[in-house]
Amino acid sequence: MRRVQFSVGVLTLLAFVVTGQLMRHHNPPMASLSVTTRLLYRSRHIYILASGLVNLMLGMYMRRRPARWRAVVQWFGSVPVLVSPALRTVAFTVEPTRGFQADMPWSAAGLYALFGGCMVHFVGAARSTEGKP
Repeated sequence: MRRVQFSVGVLTLLAFVVTGQLMRHHNPPMASLSVTTRLLYRSRHIYILASGLVNLMLGMYMRRRPARWRAVVQWFGSVPVLVSPALRTVAFTVEPTRGFQADMPWSAAGLYALFGGCMVHFVGAARSTEGKP
C-alpha cells in the first residue's frame, strides 16, 4: 500500500503542476473571470495539492502495523485517501465552470474522503505501543 500511496502522491503533485499551468494559460485569462470563479479554481487547485501531500507522506512514512486489526484499519483508511485526489481533480475541472452553488458534490466528496481516511488512520494508530522502545 505504501508504494501505491507514494505513486498516487507523486502523480497528484504532477496534476497540481498541470492544473497550475492550466490556470496560468486559461482562456479567457483568469484575471478577466469573476472573483467567484477565480476563487473556485484556486481553492480546487490547493485541494489537489493537499490530497497529494497526504498521500505522499503516507507513502513515505506509513509502516504496516503488526497487529492484524491495526493493519486492516490502515487499509480501510488508505482507500478514501487514495480516492480523494481523483475526486478533487474532477472538482477542479467541473465545479468552477458552474459558478458558485451551495451544492458542490465533487469537492465535498474529496474533502470528506481525505478527512475520513485520515481519521481512520488516527484511530488505527492511537495509543499504539508498537515500535516504541
